[in-house]
Amino acid sequence: MKKLFLCAAVAVFAFANVNAQTFGAKAGVDLASNKVEFEGVSVTASETGFYVGVFAQIEISEEFAFQPEVMYVSIKDGGEIHIPLMANYSVSEEFSILAGPALGILTDTADGFSSFNYGIEAGAAYDITEEFLIEARYSLGLAELIEDAPDGFSSKLSGFYIGVGYKF
Repeated sequence: MKKLFLCAAVAVFAFANVNAQTFGAKAGVDLASNKVEFEGVSVTASETGFYVGVFAQIEISEEFAFQPEVMYVSIKDGGEIHIPLMANYSVSEEFSILAGPALGILTDTADGFSSFNYGIEAGAAYDITEEFLIEARYSLGLAELIEDAPDGFSSKLSGFYIGVGYKF
């Protein structure tokens, strides 16, 4: 897991030599949900937490940018190092649509639970000024978090993020 985090951190900052890049910080509220299914019965538990992190926007064209991020997400029962690798498409000067895969490393897992999470993420961002932005996105967890889960049993972690960011 440490290698995965190190590789993601290197990927975020490896693009520092690219001509058109922007770096920033972000923070906000995370509305996390853990969906557990067993033999056709589904139960969802929700918790509210917060997230803080950094991001880079690496311009590929006027409308399109690659936006890798590293965030720490904290909820009542634990935390996650969250690593979204987003495509950022500018619909207008101020409004962008975001989508892409996300990796996660759960920091407080009990025996029998996986510490590796992955999924897909989509959302939108609005630039209030050149420096400040607001965002909302949904992260759909696809990873089975219970190791050696019996057939018909699954547990997946997802989240809805609402926050603000500052571009340097």
